[in-house]
Amino acid sequence: MNTLKDAKIGSTVNVKKIHATGALKRRIMDMGLTRGTPVYLRKLAPLGDPIEITVRGYELSIRKDDASLIEVEETED
Repeated sequence: MNTLKDAKIGSTVNVKKIHATGALKRRIMDMGLTRGTPVYLRKLAPLGDPIEITVRGYELSIRKDDASLIEVEETED
């Protein structure tokens, strides 16, 4: 399973599935990370956490723990 945490910086991936439940899943979805959404990985914080991504036209920082719950697939160019 490829997760957002494992994706390479500078790549664009599509959200495939969110492996969280309850309030955490709702919070992730409220940030705009829903199935089929393209996500661009912008950069990694100096100490390695969080990850900065671009989703739906805005920048978002997400913790690696949360990113590991988001299954992604490579975009088809």
